Amino acid sequence: QVQLVESGGALVQPGGSLRLSCVASGFIFKDKFMNWVRQTPGKGLEWVSIISPHSDITNYADPVKGRFTISRDNAKNTVYLQMNSLRPEDTAIYFCSTDPTGLQRGRGTQVTVSS
Repeated sequence: QVQLVESGGALVQPGGSLRLSCVASGFIFKDKFMNWVRQTPGKGLEWVSIISPHSDITNYADPVKGRFTISRDNAKNTVYLQMNSLRPEDTAIYFCSTDPTGLQRGRGTQVTVSS
């Protein structure tokens, strides 16, 4: 079955950086678009970024454009999210997902941006 395991979340100060990772199994990873979505208590699930199977297409939600970078390593079945210039409003649980709605996602990793 599909398994997605996120890691890398932490408490970080505003302006800091984090790199999230997601290891996938149970499907042909190299054939799939992959997404990052995030969830905050008051806002529900929010799509963050997407990457095509061969990394030639990426896209970002406006709030993170220019600060976050999605990438993948198909040899390691892993997708990454490099997050720079973090802001308090980036605080959320971050999930990787096989779809932009987050229907099929892992357990997530907590990112907290606070001084």
